[in-house]
Amino acid sequence: MGMRKKQDLPEKPCLHCGRPFRWRKKWEKVWDEVKYCSDRCRGERKRVRAPEAP
Repeated sequence: MGMRKKQDLPEKPCLHCGRPFRWRKKWEKVWDEVKYCSDRCRGERKRVRAPEAP
């Protein structure tokens, strides 16, 4: 199997920042479970506060 071009790899948007990110070899077995583009976005999801009720 030859090398693939980066633009040929699967892509999906980050749930936190909305930026598109591409498949990486380390996510090969868990690509369907990956939701965030980085550890920072994954950590920020916990910090987002719900809107305060009046």
